[in-house]
Amino acid sequence: MLRVAVPNKGSLSEAASDMLSEAGYRQRRDSRELVMVDPDNDIEFFYLRPRDIAVYVGTGTLDVGITGRDLFLDAQVEAEELLTLGFGASTFRFAGPVGEFSDVKQLQGRRLATSYDGLLRSYLAERGVEARVVRLDGAVESSVRLGVADAIADVVETGSTLRAAGMEVFGEPILTSEAVLIGRSGQAPAGLDVLIRRLRGVIVAREYVMMDYDVRKELVEEAAALTPGLESPTVSPLRDTDWVAVRSMVKRNETNRIMDELYDLGARAILVSPIHACRI
Repeated sequence: MLRVAVPNKGSLSEAASDMLSEAGYRQRRDSRELVMVDPDNDIEFFYLRPRDIAVYVGTGTLDVGITGRDLFLDAQVEAEELLTLGFGASTFRFAGPVGEFSDVKQLQGRRLATSYDGLLRSYLAERGVEARVVRLDGAVESSVRLGVADAIADVVETGSTLRAAGMEVFGEPILTSEAVLIGRSGQAPAGLDVLIRRLRGVIVAREYVMMDYDVRKELVEEAAALTPGLESPTVSPLRDTDWVAVRSMVKRNETNRIMDELYDLGARAILVSPIHACRI
C-alpha cells in the first residue's frame, strides 16, 4: 500500500482531508483515529503532527505526506516538493519593535526568536548575516517584550497578533508557504502517480467551471478568444444552422466578467456548471 502522512490537527488538517475525500479516498470520521486504511484504493493514511510529517517522509518511513512548505524546509530532510495544493497560504517574515528595524542586515549580532530555526539559519547564512537564533515552540511574539530576543521570524497571516504585541514586519518575506505534497527524492512508489493525478484533478475542478453558450457562427472565433479553454473549446452544430453551441472550461474567478463579455458579443443561453472531478 501507498503510505501517506496527513496533518492530524491545525490549519492544514481539515483542508487536506477534504481534498483527499474529493479525490475519492476514504478519510477518518473520528479525529482520534491515527490510521485509516482504504483497501479499495490500496492506500493507507497516517495522521501525524504537521511538523513531524517531513521527518517521516524524509527517512523513508512513509512514502509521501501533506504538510506546509515552511515546515518541510525547516525539517531539512532528503525529500522534494511534488505538488502544490492550493490551500494553507501563509508568509514567513521578520518582525520587530515598531520603528527599530527596516532591513535584514540590521540583524547582525542580534537575537532572533523563531519556531523555524532550521529554515531561519539557512536564510541568514545565505545572506551572510550572523545572528543568534533562539528556538521557541510557540508564542514567539512575546519573546521581545520578555527580553529573550531583539526580533522574531514567524508565520504572518493578518498581522493582528504582531500589532497587539507592539511589533511590525520588516524586510522582504523570508518564504511564501502553502500546503504541499512531498516525497523522497528520486523515488516513485506504486500508486503515487494515481494520487498526484487525482489531486491535480481536484485542484483544477476547484479553479475552473464549465461554461456553455450559444453563439452565431460568424462570431465563433471572437467567442473562442474569450473562452479558449485548456486546449480548445468544443463547438457543436445546432438545429438552427446559423448558430453553434460552445462548451469550454473557464477560470472560476473570471466567470461573471466572461459571461458579460460573451453577452455583449451576442452569445445567449450562457450557462455555468461546477466541475466535480476531472483528469487533465
